[in-house]
Order: sequence, then C-alpha cells, then structure tokens
Amino acid sequence: QVQLAESGGGLVQAGGSLRLSCTASGLTFSTYNVAWFRQEPGKERAFVSAISWSGNTIYYSDSVKGRFTISRDDAKNTVYLQMNSLKPEDTSIYRCAAYNGDSREGPLMSDTWYDYWGQGTQVTVAS
Repeated sequence: QVQLAESGGGLVQAGGSLRLSCTASGLTFSTYNVAWFRQEPGKERAFVSAISWSGNTIYYSDSVKGRFTISRDDAKNTVYLQMNSLKPEDTSIYRCAAYNGDSREGPLMSDTWYDYWGQGTQVTVAS
C-alpha cells in the first residue's frame, strides 16, 4: 500500500521559514517524480514545485521561485520543501504527490499526472 505523509507545517510569522517533508512508503521512491501542491478552501489546487525521479529536473511556480527549494533524499524516501521568506499569501494546505513516468515540464507541473497523494499539512503565515 502506497502512502505519502507530509509533516513540518505550522504557524510562522511573515518572513520566517518552514521545512516540509514528504515521506513515502510502499513504492520504489527513487523512480518517482514528486511535487508539492497547495490548496485553500474554495480555491483551485495550485502547483508549487516538483522534482524529477533523478533529481536533475526541478520546477517552481513563479510565486515561490527564489524563496522555496525542493530536494530529495532517496535513502530516506523523503522529499523536502524548504520555504523561506514566507508571506501571508503562502498560507494554505500543502500536499505532496508522486507518479512514475514522464518527467518533462508539462507532466511534472500538472496535478492530473500524479497517482499518489498525501493528506496535506497546514501552513499558516501571520502578517
């Protein structure tokens, strides 16, 4: 049974930092592309960042570029999202997702390609 579990969310002041973790089980993690998406109630899910299975391809949304960093540690079956210079507009539920397949830009940034999803972790940035 495949499971993705996010952790690391919380309440932080604007300008602060958080590091989210996404730990997987039940799959050969090193062969999976992984992404972070975020969604607020009543709003569409938005792409945040993705990393290919090899780690060689990484994408960020324009809204987080330069502030967030995605990385992976296959030995720990974990992908991280380091979030710096947080803004109130970063407040959301952050979910990680994974799929095995095409690691080009289009699929990596599209939630329709992802087969497995975590439950999410709440990030709240106070102004």
